[in-house]
Amino acid sequence: MLKIKDKILAAPLLLAPMAGLTHSALRTLVLSFGGAGLLSTEMLSARRLPKENQYVSPYLVRTKEEFPLSYQLLITDVQEIGPAIVALHRMAADVVDLNFGCPAPRIRKAGGGSSLMSDPLRVRGIIRTARRRTNLPLTAKIRLGERLEQSSLRDFCTMLQDEGLDMLTVHARLRGESFARKPHWEWVEKVKNWLDIPVVANGGIFSVKDAARCLSLSNADGLMLGRAAAQKPWLFAAIAREIYGISVPEWKISLPRLYGEFALGLTRFRPERRLGRLKEFTHYFSLNYAFGHHLAMAVQKSTTLTQAWRQAVCFFERTDPEGMIGVADEEVSTALSSPYISDVMRP
Repeated sequence: MLKIKDKILAAPLLLAPMAGLTHSALRTLVLSFGGAGLLSTEMLSARRLPKENQYVSPYLVRTKEEFPLSYQLLITDVQEIGPAIVALHRMAADVVDLNFGCPAPRIRKAGGGSSLMSDPLRVRGIIRTARRRTNLPLTAKIRLGERLEQSSLRDFCTMLQDEGLDMLTVHARLRGESFARKPHWEWVEKVKNWLDIPVVANGGIFSVKDAARCLSLSNADGLMLGRAAAQKPWLFAAIAREIYGISVPEWKISLPRLYGEFALGLTRFRPERRLGRLKEFTHYFSLNYAFGHHLAMAVQKSTTLTQAWRQAVCFFERTDPEGMIGVADEEVSTALSSPYISDVMRP
């Protein structure tokens, strides 16, 4: 169990915000297995958020089952905070998360993400303003900085706590380190020892074994799973059962059926917003197969969602015929050509 301010999570396992991935279709797929204590949106532009239609925007569409849900804000100017938080209150956000860790050059050039860690006075103003504007749990996500250096990281983290942050997630890599680099989980323990608020570890967790090792090295209060959520949506449930002793049903995994469920979830979006998200998901999901790159390439080359589904079905029939048993091929094909499904929250 993990408590963030007054919010008690059923499991100390959190879904990471990821561009193109952490949307309604993936969130409901993760929820179908259980084990996730806190879901997340994709990274949201604080500047654009007040003008977005939450019932249409692919970044904001959700079903009533998707809670508790954290909304992550990308902020480049302190003046963006007020209107963005008003919008989040209107959208019934459960948690407000601030992005101080994204290393993407485009985000850094705009003055957001990990670039803010080099400007602690500016971050102080952002946290202070956000804290004044909301009573919701306020969290942030960071990387370890430009280099492994205790003094500056400690000062930055304690400043976040002092200004009213309720939880901190640490992606245990330096700003310039790629996902291929082994995370520095032991540095999460340093951060935890400096702070009184919950500290969550993120980065490099793709199995129950990874989760156990991360916890042993970081002593973190919880774990955040990113890319693994798209590859193995059932991993939250496995970690919840095997590490935290939480009672979560154990399901037989059928990869083709999961893929079909994800595809159906995409029909919550406008038709033109679906194919790109299927391609992004397939990039990671295909890693479950020894020759999954054939699946990823076939879907990547598709020009319509229906064509991508047909390519996927052909791959599954060749490589995983047993998994195709019970897959409602025609039902999925019909749904993918329709405008919307009915389980999206409406005004």
